[in-house]
Amino acid sequence: MPPNKSQALRLMIVDDSVEAAEAIVSTLRNDGIAVRPLRPGNTEELDQLLDSQPMDLVLAALPGKGIATDQLMQRVSARGRDLPVLALVDAIDGNLLQQVHAAGMRGCALRDAPQQLLGVIRNEWNDLETRRGLRRLEAQVRETERRCDALIESSRDPIAYVHEGMHIRANVAYLEMFGFETEEDIEGMSLLDLVAPDHVEEFRQLLKRLGKGEAPPPQYELEARTLGGERFPATMEFIPAMYEGEPCQQVVLRRQEVDPGLMRELEELRQRDPTTGLLNRTAFLHALEQAVAGVANDGQSHGLLLIEPDHYQRLLQNIGLESADAALSALAGRLRSSVGGNAVLARFSDHTLAALLPDSDHLQTSDTAERIREQMASHVFEIGNHSASITASVGGVQIGEKIASVNPVLAKAVEHVQRAVGSGGNRVELFDAGAVDRAEAERIDAWVRRLREALAGDHFRLHYQPIVSLQGNPVHHYECLLRLDGGEQGLIAPEQFLGIAEEHDLLADIDRWVIEAAVKAAAERLRQQRPVTLLVKLSQPSLLQPEASAAHLEQSLERHALPAEHIILEASESRVFPNLRATQALITTIAGFGGRVCLEQFGAGLDSFQLLSHLEQSLPALLKIDRSFIEELAGNADSQARVAEIVQRAGELGIGTIAEFVSDAASMATLFSTGVDFVQGAFLAMPGPSMDYEFE
Repeated sequence: MPPNKSQALRLMIVDDSVEAAEAIVSTLRNDGIAVRPLRPGNTEELDQLLDSQPMDLVLAALPGKGIATDQLMQRVSARGRDLPVLALVDAIDGNLLQQVHAAGMRGCALRDAPQQLLGVIRNEWNDLETRRGLRRLEAQVRETERRCDALIESSRDPIAYVHEGMHIRANVAYLEMFGFETEEDIEGMSLLDLVAPDHVEEFRQLLKRLGKGEAPPPQYELEARTLGGERFPATMEFIPAMYEGEPCQQVVLRRQEVDPGLMRELEELRQRDPTTGLLNRTAFLHALEQAVAGVANDGQSHGLLLIEPDHYQRLLQNIGLESADAALSALAGRLRSSVGGNAVLARFSDHTLAALLPDSDHLQTSDTAERIREQMASHVFEIGNHSASITASVGGVQIGEKIASVNPVLAKAVEHVQRAVGSGGNRVELFDAGAVDRAEAERIDAWVRRLREALAGDHFRLHYQPIVSLQGNPVHHYECLLRLDGGEQGLIAPEQFLGIAEEHDLLADIDRWVIEAAVKAAAERLRQQRPVTLLVKLSQPSLLQPEASAAHLEQSLERHALPAEHIILEASESRVFPNLRATQALITTIAGFGGRVCLEQFGAGLDSFQLLSHLEQSLPALLKIDRSFIEELAGNADSQARVAEIVQRAGELGIGTIAEFVSDAASMATLFSTGVDFVQGAFLAMPGPSMDYEFE
């Protein structure tokens, strides 16, 4: 199974270059992969990490100097773990591929081809998770087989396992029926040897058909014979099974002590509901399991409908409780006349009927459901001495590859019939996974139109969260946080729409709106002689266009007569590292008219201060420490040490620091002792539409 979106990739990067390793981490994060990177500097650190840290993949640069490739592979192999190693190379040729595979690595990733690198890492990660899932399933299968084996051994039904017509296992009841003393006596014996001579040829043909993969009959009647030659009528049931990893047939053999025709009638009655004449729940679930298995194996499509009479309790009050069975029988009769001949009909529960529609696509299932609803509503039911008009709610599921498991199918069917009942009844509610995909596409299109309209109609809003100085800085700082005016929905958080905006190239336009709104708000405060400095987030598309972004900021400042010192642009560390030249250009350009930049999420990389060395001529004004170090700061000594180190090294470079997501007084006290310059978070104030925090 592929990793889910919230799962973090635990990645070890063995590379002599810290900058190259950081670039890989940034590439992965920019593609939406959460990464927990590790980078050993030598073989001692490698051994320590392999022994102490769980990890998913190793990405090893070739050739390796600090840690040789053969040393790496020896140490990984010695741990005996399923830990894939990928080679990180500049180019691929036949000789290199041969060397990589000879070393035991699973593939090559190109350093300068981000899409190929991402594809190789994703594929290898998916394969790893699939292998892990398979091992879990194999363990579950072994446990299930162990339990089944114990149940079969203690079963009173004679049961055997047969492979290509030969016995490989039989329980005690089976051995006793045919007169064998031990299981060894029957192992390897042909099943034909236990069949009466005049039934052998017909039974041989059945075994051939089963060997070709044909479905077995529900029951097969024949005359069997014991080891002593006694003949007796019997029925066999064949069930495809696995025994010790090999496909085989499980045979359940029952001795017939009564007339075979009567046995068939009894079996038919056993599967029927006596009130409606439809299949009972047990028989229907068996048919549903077979249908769902067909979808999973052959890509078939079926419909499942649940039919429930509306206002059932009121109906019983009108016709009397004694007429409940008659009412249900009448509904079942109407259901029979409403569906095709190949439909499997059943009484699913007390007053709910079910219809399984084989080989029915979504349109056919929908038409059948609507026909059932209409024919129920248009019919006058004669129930004993009463005439009643009964409407019904129909809920269902289109069974396809995207929902090919019995429990989810039933859950969706029950959910949708209850939804139909709860909406007033006499309606159809169907679930179709394909329709969900279409609805998702329509939802995204609606969001794109909505965002374009919001930009054109000025429907975005800014909220402000105060950033409080711990070192006596008199300037009042706020961070600008974007919201969308949803009308009756209220304000909508950016998490709900920024992903769609990014996919449809709207982030740069939104950034320009935010900058204009922030400059306008700061200028208004300045005219009121209540100056503030606002931090404004910048997305990657704006970062990649430094000249355009700087020009827009400068023009907005001039338009509103606001000094540049009142606006600070924010860019995340993970976005800056792969775009160093663009970041340098942005910082240098806006510095020309007094603008400043803050790096947020700082410290989450492999060596964040290495990043600053690349910006030596254009350092940011502020660093916002990554939230992972601030959450539960008071109880985490490692985080405290990391925060103190960041504050100290930033101070040496003349850069201010901000700790965000501060949520408790203990963290505040710890941060004060580290010398951090500013704090921000829910403990101080939540974001709001007004800049009214009392800083003094």
